[in-house]
Formats: sequence, structure tokens, C-alpha cells
Amino acid sequence: MAKFAEGTEVPAERSKAEIERILTRFGANQFGYGWKGDSAVIVFRAQGRHIRFVLPMPTDADLKSSRSQDAREREVRRRWRALTLCIKAKLESVATCIETFEESFMAHVVLPDGRTMGEAALPQIGQAYKDGKMPPLLGFDG
Repeated sequence: MAKFAEGTEVPAERSKAEIERILTRFGANQFGYGWKGDSAVIVFRAQGRHIRFVLPMPTDADLKSSRSQDAREREVRRRWRALTLCIKAKLESVATCIETFEESFMAHVVLPDGRTMGEAALPQIGQAYKDGKMPPLLGFDG
């Protein structure tokens, strides 16, 4: 199965700029991006919430047989296009009232301890399904 944006010629920098424009259009009042280890990071503030997306960069395993710099750059471009689509789709969903901002971005909301809601909740969800018990909400027992 083909991957989204496979073969794109859109440079990663253009995708980053497009994400910033999209976020600004939808009311974000802070924006930044950088890198951390083998990942790129997009952060922004909108509707009173800090949001963080981590975009893993391609590894040798991701590139399968072709470990060339050209193959790596193509995959980086593809991943930035996919992130652009993801963020745009979430914001369009909010604008169309399919879901609220917090419903759409819940997993990426940064909590006061620096983790995202997804990082905090996903282990608890897995454990709840494993043992059939409800976890405490955000680590608070009541």
C-alpha cells in the first residue's frame, strides 16, 4: 500500500511554514518547532492549551534497503506532509463542529508535568483493559 505523500517534492521547511500558517489562521497564538534526538517537535498554544506533536524522523530500518541520503530526505519530506495533513484535518474537524478542540487534540495536550495527555493516559488505558479496573483520573485518586 502506498504511503501518503510518497514521492512529494515539497521541502520540509515549506511544510513547517504551512503548519504555522494553518495554526495562525485557526487562532494559535504561539508556535515553535525544533528537534529532540531522532524526532522533530512542533509546539503551539491555542484555545488556552499547549499542544505538542513529536514527529519521528526515519531510521535505517524505516528506509529498508535504501539507506541513501536521498531516500532519507524523501522520507523526511513525506513525514512533514503527513503531519501537515494531520494538524489541518484536526483543525477542520473542530471548525466544522465534528469535535471540540480538546477532543481533537487531547492526546497532544501538554500537562503541567510536561507529559502529554497521551503519554499520561495510554499506559493507564492499557492497564485498565488488562485488569478491568478504572485508573485514577490523571494520576489523582480523588
